[in-house]
Amino acid sequence: MRAVLDVIMLALDLYWWIIIISAIMSWLLAFNVINPRNQVLGTIGRAVHSLTEPALRPIRRFLPNMGGIDISPIVLLLGIFFLQRLIVLYAYPNVV
Repeated sequence: MRAVLDVIMLALDLYWWIIIISAIMSWLLAFNVINPRNQVLGTIGRAVHSLTEPALRPIRRFLPNMGGIDISPIVLLLGIFFLQRLIVLYAYPNVV
């Protein structure tokens, strides 16, 4: 059981970093720091977008319009942090 919880924690950590990479790439694209026509960056951007968008879309529906500021990644990161704390506090002590 401990191994399953470790894998879940690792997957949540990886998804945490994917969300951060997605936010940074969106900023870099918005400020024209990176070229959107670059094939490698385009492929990475599409992959990161396809991994994060299914989780961010429902959050965006419930958040109010903040005039161009998207705080849905922050809400998702807080949700992942909360889920990790729940696993650590309530599931790990009970594992034999």
